[in-house]
Amino acid sequence: MPWDTKDYPDAMKNLKNVVRKKAIDIANALLDNDYPEDRAIPIAISQAEEWYEKSDQDEIKAFDSEQKPKKDDDHEHTGNADLLDNDVLVYFEENEWKVRTKKAKRPDSTFETKKDATNRAKEIAENKESNVISYTKDGKKQV
Repeated sequence: MPWDTKDYPDAMKNLKNVVRKKAIDIANALLDNDYPEDRAIPIAISQAEEWYEKSDQDEIKAFDSEQKPKKDDDHEHTGNADLLDNDVLVYFEENEWKVRTKKAKRPDSTFETKKDATNRAKEIAENKESNVISYTKDGKKQV
């Protein structure tokens, strides 16, 4: 069931208005890409909160002034629902630690330290109810 700014999941009620708006937009896009509702909500909240923390005030104001999400908005089907259950990888490449869902084309994020990469991977895996697979700097799988 898609949402709008007047009808949204209870889990979003304590978010700042602009973060809630972003979470609704993300959640609706995930639903359009065949994500189950019970997984779309925590993923959308997590991504919206991360977006808010990493965005500057101009980007936040610009998004806030955009049209509010509607239940019947059409979203491009760019996501890959097949990746939803895949594990999250932490590996070293090109002098940085990367976090990527298994079989995804690009990393979700990059970090200077393995600890930061692992923390992000755990967050993603928790939202997706999957596992983290970590590799050493020389490419060996850690157990």
